[in-house]
Amino acid sequence: MTSSPHSHSPTMGGHPELAEMRDRLERTASSGTAVATEGLVLLAGIYAAISPWIVHFSATAGSLTINNLIVGLTAAFIGAGLALAPVRMFRLAWTLVPLGVWLIISPWVATATHGAGTGVIWNNVVTGAVICLLGLATAGMTITVTRGARHGHTPLTTPH
Repeated sequence: MTSSPHSHSPTMGGHPELAEMRDRLERTASSGTAVATEGLVLLAGIYAAISPWIVHFSATAGSLTINNLIVGLTAAFIGAGLALAPVRMFRLAWTLVPLGVWLIISPWVATATHGAGTGVIWNNVVTGAVICLLGLATAGMTITVTRGARHGHTPLTTPH
């Protein structure tokens, strides 16, 4: 019986750099900035989901109501996931950017008339921009940690 040349090699999960990167992600996720960002993502997502009833377009724009509900709940789910399992969810933070962009353009794309009222447009543009910016901020935190790990820098450690 012959063994594979890779059978005795260590797995990637036990690699020291991977463990260090996980530690850095955990420190980043527990920072005050990350906690605030997670909370804002959750709140922005909840607002996007309930905005058709707040701005009063649920009765007149059914497809946009469903759109905002789905996009808002997805963003809120990502925000809650960032708070509950930050190391795993930080990798998904970039998805907030296309969700925000979709929310911005959806009044023209997801409506039957390819247009919506001014209040609806402002609601979606502002909410989408906030979600997009929060996604960029969260993804930026992840990029800083992974770049630092690749280049041997420790941006989140304190000097001794």
